[in-house]
Amino acid sequence: MAQSGFSTGATRSDRLLFLTDDQLRQGIELMFFAYRGFTADPDRLLAEHDYGRAHHRAIHFINRKPGLTVNELLSILAVTKQSLNRVLRQLVEDGLVESRVGAIDRRQRNLHLTATGQALERELSEAQRRRVRAAFSSAGPDAVQGFRKVLEQMIDPDQRAWVLAGLEAPSR
Repeated sequence: MAQSGFSTGATRSDRLLFLTDDQLRQGIELMFFAYRGFTADPDRLLAEHDYGRAHHRAIHFINRKPGLTVNELLSILAVTKQSLNRVLRQLVEDGLVESRVGAIDRRQRNLHLTATGQALERELSEAQRRRVRAAFSSAGPDAVQGFRKVLEQMIDPDQRAWVLAGLEAPSR
């Protein structure tokens, strides 16, 4: 017999597939406030250097893959070339990023963080790691795995495999 719109044989996970609009709104709002908290500490550090989140994203991915080309970074960030050039120019001028001529293709520019850039990246990411570590620790392993699955499913389907493969690549 059906009760409250669910069959008696429905598992808890089956019921979760039928979220109400209000539950979805709450989830969206929680994501908004979580993101605001996640970016708050780095935003304060970035403001001290007159940088924004675009600078942080560039620093993060250049650190993640030293030697990354400008075109690869454009693909990752999905921003315009003009927007990225503005950010990279400032990071290079400030001595955080080096743009080196490609060893194989001299038309390419390979991006590397300088020691100063690496220090800023560590400071920015440590603030976020502390927050995420505390949240994951408090939520427990099942919640962490479930959260990862939700995040994976929110990635555009045509990019999911590419993004997940990049996650599995070893860090520097």
